[in-house]
Amino acid sequence: MFNRVLITGGAGFIGSHLCDQLLLHGYRVRALDNLHPQVHGPRAERPGYLDSRVELMVGDVRDAAAVARALEDVDAVVHLAAAVGVGQSMYCVRDYTEVNNVGTAVLMEQLIAHPVKKLVIASSMSIYGEGRYRDGAGNAHDCVERSFKDLRDGQWEPRGEGGVSLTPVPTAENKQPALASVYALSKYDQERLGLLVGRAYGIPTVALRLFNTYGPRQALSNPYTGVLAIFASRLRNGRAPVVFEDGQQRRDFVSVYDVARAFRLALESERADYSVINVGSGRDVTILEVARRLAGALGRNNIGPDVTQKHRVGDIRHCFADIERARQLLGYSPTITMEQGLAGMTEWLSGSNPSDRTETARRELETRGLTL
Repeated sequence: MFNRVLITGGAGFIGSHLCDQLLLHGYRVRALDNLHPQVHGPRAERPGYLDSRVELMVGDVRDAAAVARALEDVDAVVHLAAAVGVGQSMYCVRDYTEVNNVGTAVLMEQLIAHPVKKLVIASSMSIYGEGRYRDGAGNAHDCVERSFKDLRDGQWEPRGEGGVSLTPVPTAENKQPALASVYALSKYDQERLGLLVGRAYGIPTVALRLFNTYGPRQALSNPYTGVLAIFASRLRNGRAPVVFEDGQQRRDFVSVYDVARAFRLALESERADYSVINVGSGRDVTILEVARRLAGALGRNNIGPDVTQKHRVGDIRHCFADIERARQLLGYSPTITMEQGLAGMTEWLSGSNPSDRTETARRELETRGLTL
């Protein structure tokens, strides 16, 4: 067990839940967070949901001096600090590269000077691009892409060579990455930097590839956050959730409580050292079904989704998790069903009054030609 754990991005959505999880298990916790207005609002003050026992240091992960201070008397680090969002990354290229790539590089240099006993990095399912597919003969297809021509023609489902039909299957960690967005590229860089530097300097490192994480404390007024939070913001304002393509994209939605537990298990498990591990629910669901189920949970069954029949550049069709490695190396099994997760999210939403900025984000993409 470690004496003190530093969580970069520790005042955010996943970070604050991880703080709770670690405090519950007897750890001392320090959070380094820049309280970015897009996540925390214009006042940039300590969020009320952050446990009072968490030592919050306000600073940017790109600031070497701030990172050095945060690492004093720390035994382990969980690196969550990142700019998040596929769509925004496609036009805020410099911002995403600076925060995610350069920020991680700064942290690595400081860890070389101030080594710790364990490093766990938040990676993302986005690095896979399209998930794994199989054809009718059972052959795996790991290098699947959709052409812009097919997307403009509304041909949403990927096909293999010669037009062969493909079926999406759970994606395991040995699937070759296919980086379809600036965000995906930056997350891959984060995990590779961490594993490379960790191995070189003897710092046991684990990268967790998170699938679609949802739950209380997501930034509802941030139009580039997780899709469930964006849908919730729309529904709370009496507006239809915006669904790209035909809504039949399949994803793996995992509760933030399960994700926080996975991070703690990764800190504690020596078997996981120098591994990349999927963290998901092990179940898949369509985006359209998620929109409808959330509307039902919020009592907004009268508001149907706005299915755009347009593609957003950087999006993929199907990707959901094979979590067998997490079971084996972490002893991880998801405990929160989607029904339970949506019920908890609905209870939390009852006290919120989010601003809906979805249309602003949508116009940003359209004016840049990033929707087809």
